Amino acid sequence: MKLSTRGRYGLKAMFDLALYYGEGPISLASIAERQAISVNYLEQLIAPLRKSGLVKSVRGAQGGYMLALSPELITVGAILTTLEGPLAPTDCVVEDDADAQCDQALYCVTKVIYEKIYESISNVVNAITLQHMLEDYEVNHTQSLVHNICECK
Repeated sequence: MKLSTRGRYGLKAMFDLALYYGEGPISLASIAERQAISVNYLEQLIAPLRKSGLVKSVRGAQGGYMLALSPELITVGAILTTLEGPLAPTDCVVEDDADAQCDQALYCVTKVIYEKIYESISNVVNAITLQHMLEDYEVNHTQSLVHNICECK
């Protein structure tokens, strides 16, 4: 499974919103600058995130976007499936896609493997929240600062 830029950039944008959670609306221009993503592309990513209830918008001169829920309530899985669709390695393992079922589904030995891959991916991405990402960022950011300070002796 390989994520498209939609999923990767959308996750970066949501992480950026999580960094500034509680500070009011954030403009797409500021997210674009910090995350090196074009504003036009961010507009395309924010629309489905807003529609799914993960992001809310505020209009006006001081408007922008913010998380609709706290970072500990938004999973990486919710973000990625909103932007990418099901994270299944093949179409035949998505339960609600009856058209994707092949004629050999009952006898397919590889389908069981694909279902296990899908289940594992789903378990991982649904267990990681934006809050976990923020905590990892804090640890990594602090370690890199300590490392840089140590080199300056």
